[in-house]
Amino acid sequence: MHIYPNNSPQAAARIVALALLADGDVCKAELDILDLMGVDKQLGLQPEELHAVVHVLCEDLLCAAQLTWADAGRVDPRTLAELMAQVDDAELRRKVLRLCVLVVESDGQVAEGESILLGAAVEHWGLHREMLRPEFLKRGGKDV
Repeated sequence: MHIYPNNSPQAAARIVALALLADGDVCKAELDILDLMGVDKQLGLQPEELHAVVHVLCEDLLCAAQLTWADAGRVDPRTLAELMAQVDDAELRRKVLRLCVLVVESDGQVAEGESILLGAAVEHWGLHREMLRPEFLKRGGKDV
């Protein structure tokens, strides 16, 4: 896996990209929410940089293991923990988790891989209490 500096826009974007790929299918609704919410700008990236992070992640996942179609978008627990550890700023963690939830929910269903990713983020980042707050997913404006 490519290594990005901790808390860099690329490290944060890679977690959002994992949410995009977690069900093994990138749909139009998921791509639309990225644009609608200005995810690139929220994370401090240029639009083409977000696409580059997604592309590099796909390459890394393909090189990491021999995957079957059923394994598409899955990351082993150790690698997932390493990727989550690259985002250690509390506010950035909350922002990334909110963006991941928006991506996952955008197509109206939460697949098993998406649920695993969100659960891993909550667990690794210790955001259990955060998820219970009603304002957590407040969607007013473009900045979540």
